[in-house]
Amino acid sequence: MDESRRDRFEEIAPGLVEPLRRYLARRTDPDTAEDVLAETLLVCWRRVTELPDEPLPWAYGVARNCLRNAERSARRQGRAAARLAAQPVDPGPPEAVEVHVALGRLRAEDAELLRLWAWERLEPREIAEVLETTPNAVSVRLTRARAKLRDELRKSSARAGHEQA
Repeated sequence: MDESRRDRFEEIAPGLVEPLRRYLARRTDPDTAEDVLAETLLVCWRRVTELPDEPLPWAYGVARNCLRNAERSARRQGRAAARLAAQPVDPGPPEAVEVHVALGRLRAEDAELLRLWAWERLEPREIAEVLETTPNAVSVRLTRARAKLRDELRKSSARAGHEQA
């Protein structure tokens, strides 16, 4: 059964891809079109035994529904973003603001390493798994990143006129 499903899909998919790509390109932006095309082909794969002899019109219907889902999702995301943007932002205590600013001045890799360690409370071996490296490399990088963060915090304190301890 699985081999016949694959054979059927491999037989029809090449004839669907370009017509569906053009159909979607005329209706949405390129990134959304590619995402919807992938979703449409996935539905075709899942339902390959139900495809009619002439699958293109059926696939257009699937693409149309997938595009509507993508558009609904984009509208929901837009509404959620608007609600979040309308919320007043509490920057937290001045120290937290300073930490965020200092993290922003670090290399992105160092900042992420520090966030995983401090905010997510991961151990070096766990961070190594997330970053796909070794625990030893994480320990070395973490030591260096902490020193860089300390330096950035000292600089920001000096700029703000705070006395250094």
